[in-house]
Amino acid sequence: SAYQTKGLNIFAPVPGSHRAFRLAVTALSISALLETKGQDPSYQHTITRGKAHLFEKLPQLRRATPMAIYNVWAHSYALQALHRLDRAETDPEEKQSIRELMTHQVEMMGKYESIDGGWGYYDFRAQTKQPSGSSISFVNATGLVALKEAERSGVKVPNKMINRAIEAIKRQRLPDHSYLYGEYLKYRPRRGINRPAGSLGRSHACNYALEIWGDESVTPEIHKLCLDRLIKRNGWLDMGRKRPIPHESWFAVAGYFFYYGHLYASFCVESLPEEEQAKFQKQLSKILLPLQEKDGSWWDYPLYNYHQQYGTAMALMSLKRCQSPSMLN
Repeated sequence: SAYQTKGLNIFAPVPGSHRAFRLAVTALSISALLETKGQDPSYQHTITRGKAHLFEKLPQLRRATPMAIYNVWAHSYALQALHRLDRAETDPEEKQSIRELMTHQVEMMGKYESIDGGWGYYDFRAQTKQPSGSSISFVNATGLVALKEAERSGVKVPNKMINRAIEAIKRQRLPDHSYLYGEYLKYRPRRGINRPAGSLGRSHACNYALEIWGDESVTPEIHKLCLDRLIKRNGWLDMGRKRPIPHESWFAVAGYFFYYGHLYASFCVESLPEEEQAKFQKQLSKILLPLQEKDGSWWDYPLYNYHQQYGTAMALMSLKRCQSPSMLN
């Protein structure tokens, strides 16, 4: 059970860590509802309440401690939710309010940028005002995807911050198209967590982030190679699913990479030429649909009481991108 973790709950200093977790999960849930039920009037009240929560709580969100910087997840996923709210909004004043909050979240991303470029969620080094912790490949990718969506909403995004994050990901990219977990592992590139099986949950996020910011080295062929790898070697990722200790599985895979990895894989599928998408849409659907729980949720890691919400949101957004035109018709 996700509630019987035997004291193995992830490091989360109170109250700041849980404020970040709640806001990140709320933002993901709003994004999933807008993508799948945005036109359904019966869900509008829920979306409105979620939006109000973001507007009330996001301006006060900061890191929990100098060591625990989980707020970078909330800023990133909030930008994606706000981008979707902006697209759905027709009232000019409301759109302006949304974009002002997005601008603030971009500023917060700059405030918590790692000295290496990009972002990390821990600072185990000096715990300085500007985080001294290692740049983490998939956190950089998450931030870059969110910032691109903010830019698409007309929000100004600092070029220098973007370029530093891109360079940080590139430094962590390996010749086999895997990515280091973080820059702190640059002298141990063949450690299990950095090998293709260990990188399954983050390769697509990094590839997609680089592609949308103009890196021409990430081609459709690279996407297809990595998608094939995810599908054929999915067992390595699946063996970590629902295990209560982070990184206890083979290749140091943590459970919470499962639905995260498939979400960004679905973004990569969506970026392929339309005639090449159906194969991967079908294969990802075959992986995700049988894993739905009896209560309708999806979850992969017992993270306090946030697991069903983020897992379900990520699964729904993934499956949304697995719907081919023929399925919709």
